[in-house]
Amino acid sequence: MSRGGGGRTPTKAGAWVLASRPKTLPAAAAPVIVGTATAYAAHALRPWPALAALAGALLIQIGTNFANDVFDFRRGADTGERLGPVRVTQAGLLAPGEVLAGAWVAFGLAAVAGAYLAAVAGWFVVVIGLLAIGSGIAYTAGPFPIGYHGLGELFVFVFFGLVAVGGTHFVQAGVLAPAAVWAGVPMGLLAAAILVVNNLRDAATDRAAGKRTLAVRLGERAARAEYGALLAAAFAAPPAAVAAGAAPPSLLLALGALPLAVAPLRRVLRERGGALNPALGETGRLELAFAALYAAGLALGRR
Repeated sequence: MSRGGGGRTPTKAGAWVLASRPKTLPAAAAPVIVGTATAYAAHALRPWPALAALAGALLIQIGTNFANDVFDFRRGADTGERLGPVRVTQAGLLAPGEVLAGAWVAFGLAAVAGAYLAAVAGWFVVVIGLLAIGSGIAYTAGPFPIGYHGLGELFVFVFFGLVAVGGTHFVQAGVLAPAAVWAGVPMGLLAAAILVVNNLRDAATDRAAGKRTLAVRLGERAARAEYGALLAAAFAAPPAAVAAGAAPPSLLLALGALPLAVAPLRRVLRERGGALNPALGETGRLELAFAALYAAGLALGRR
């Protein structure tokens, strides 16, 4: 029986890929795509800072995933009863020390990208980067782990929405434009929706481990409603921006991603436990498609 979800135990390299949790990476890439589009719309596109922002975002996400793998295991949240994708520490595929070292390597490489961005855009980028890395570690580590106290969705909304989009725009344009703030809202909402799927699936095991996510605190019915509300609010954001005169009508192109919301929404409303795993990838693909169409809408409406 495979510990990696296939027909055999994964190789060492395969274990590291599992630990990086590829299905979560769209949440890091999507806001950078949109933040670059807001910079392009403002005639401030700078390819190298955009690429550095993307590298930094992905590395921070990977480092956070590695850290979560270790600290969730140490706190007892990851056990043999786990219903989600394989966690390599719990499965014995990699030693905790190895995975924690991998986290520090990822955060260190993110800091290198951040140093370049600080040289380009100023010291404020250092503050953003340190807060992002610190929050990634504090999500499951330290005396008050964010993810264990029902604050995960707020954390994701802020850092994978407002901060990621706004920061990407800032390192290219040198200022934070209202368009980037508007754009950060739906990206943060969709990233939070990915977390809701994860927490809904793990509600029973998290409750037993004392991990008080919103799905645990409010119940599974409320978590399902939360997921639907996050999707609805994300798709309401482009029309609201257009109506407020903060975005061109072409931004409505983002609504073209709406059909991709049907399958994960149906799954979240009907399924429980491990049957929710496909909704993680579906929601990630929804966020990427939304980001691509949102970016295209901004580009088409550039004046």
